[in-house]
Amino acid sequence: MTEVKDSASPWVAKHTQEYVESDGKKGHEWRGVHTLVLTTTGRRTGDKRRNALIYGTDGDDYLVVASKGGHKNHPLWYLNLVADPNVQVQVLGERFKAKARAASPEEKKRLWPKMTKIWPDYEKYQARTDRDIPVVILERSD
Repeated sequence: MTEVKDSASPWVAKHTQEYVESDGKKGHEWRGVHTLVLTTTGRRTGDKRRNALIYGTDGDDYLVVASKGGHKNHPLWYLNLVADPNVQVQVLGERFKAKARAASPEEKKRLWPKMTKIWPDYEKYQARTDRDIPVVILERSD
């Protein structure tokens, strides 16, 4: 089995590990919002990479935002899923395969307000950068 690597950010790695080890009992709720664990495949290394991310829902789909706090570059997990949209998702104790894709401009108009209601700082992050921060749709595939 391929080793899974957690975020290079120590606090994100710790959050992710506690989430996975406790089936989300630790880490699902974080700062008053809910998080999931997204596993992508490294576009250069092929390594499995995990990150805990704030999420929302849209019907049966899960939504995450590739904000990176308003940094000028996309987060690495986003670049990985653009290269390989086949991802794994964990919500609490449930684990499933999903297909990830950036919301179209029309979809984003509808989904962005949902996500900024959950985490209002996304608006501040967008104001900090010239890049269009993607909303990513995770569609169950198993």
